[in-house]
Amino acid sequence: MTEIDATTDPRPHLSAALDQTEHQIDAIGNADLGLPTPCAEYDLRTLLAHLVAVLRKLTSLGNGEDMAQVKDPAEDRTEHWGDTFRGARADLEQVWTPASALGKSYALPWATLTGYELLEAYTHEFTVHAWDLSRVTGRGDDLDPVLAEAALDWFTRNLTTEDHREGGPFAPAVAVAADADVYLRLAAHAGRPV
Repeated sequence: MTEIDATTDPRPHLSAALDQTEHQIDAIGNADLGLPTPCAEYDLRTLLAHLVAVLRKLTSLGNGEDMAQVKDPAEDRTEHWGDTFRGARADLEQVWTPASALGKSYALPWATLTGYELLEAYTHEFTVHAWDLSRVTGRGDDLDPVLAEAALDWFTRNLTTEDHREGGPFAPAVAVAADADVYLRLAAHAGRPV
């Protein structure tokens, strides 16, 4: 399991979140691609295309380009989503290898973030989406609870009421039992039906 410390280099944490996302993707068969996911606007194929697009957006930002120019969801038509994800991930990791990239500022449509903040935020997005995928693959026992604890803490501190509205980036948070596992609490906070 990973250890998360928000004051350190976010790249190992992002790598751990991408590892578990990739592990979920590798469990998907082509017959599954039309299945619904807890991420309401995406069936499985569209969620996979979104994840590839996010990797490409982060790569474009690292290259000093406008992430809005990256089509989301990606328009790839593939039966090998694992390979497509790994290729986009390799591009991202190459761009973000220099430590100097972490201290730079990057303009996103909703904020300007340092590389540290940017990669931390997207680590948590991939953590939530790994849970989305696990609901389709049935491999929820493979998810790292340390990543979920860090994501839940980050989402609790950073999502506003405006973020949690119909039509916003996240659906309204849903109630969940106090003793629910950390991934269910994270998913509920992100507005997923649990």
